[in-house]
Amino acid sequence: MVYESQIAFTLDTICPWYKKTKYNDSDEQMKKYTTLMSAYGVAVGIDFKFGGTIANTMDAHRLIQHYQEEMGPETADKIVNSLYTQYFTQEKSPSAPETLLKAATDAGIDRSKAEDFIGDEYEGLPETKMLIREQAGNGIDAVPYVVLEGKRRDFTLEGAKEVDEYVKEFEKIAKESK
Repeated sequence: MVYESQIAFTLDTICPWYKKTKYNDSDEQMKKYTTLMSAYGVAVGIDFKFGGTIANTMDAHRLIQHYQEEMGPETADKIVNSLYTQYFTQEKSPSAPETLLKAATDAGIDRSKAEDFIGDEYEGLPETKMLIREQAGNGIDAVPYVVLEGKRRDFTLEGAKEVDEYVKEFEKIAKESK
């Protein structure tokens, strides 16, 4: 089932836009990005692919949120891991019902229950949208969004960051905790 409200793009159609907005239309910078991400992936056993479908992920968020509430964070983590694997290495659409169903069953969710939930595009939708609006109201518009709680103050990292940026923030926390 494909929802009429979903808009999907392949990387071939979105790359020119992404390259233009993120890298000032530079082929060199775009190539640097994909090469760097590929190298990061290889270092941890991930073979990133860049030809998949880019699509509205609302149903994925809805699925994760529902089963996090119903079955706990461990189940939600398994759903996320399956979705990431399917999207980043198998070039599966993050909004396709078959992708969502595989993620749910990979997480140990009964197939028929997962099919019923995924098939009802409105179940959990208002709650998920409310949580997204709440976070947007807090100024959060990128993932990951990590808050490191310090003794005197908190440190926030938003969006993809290099490891050294995390280390720098942890060093600040350690220094202020003395």
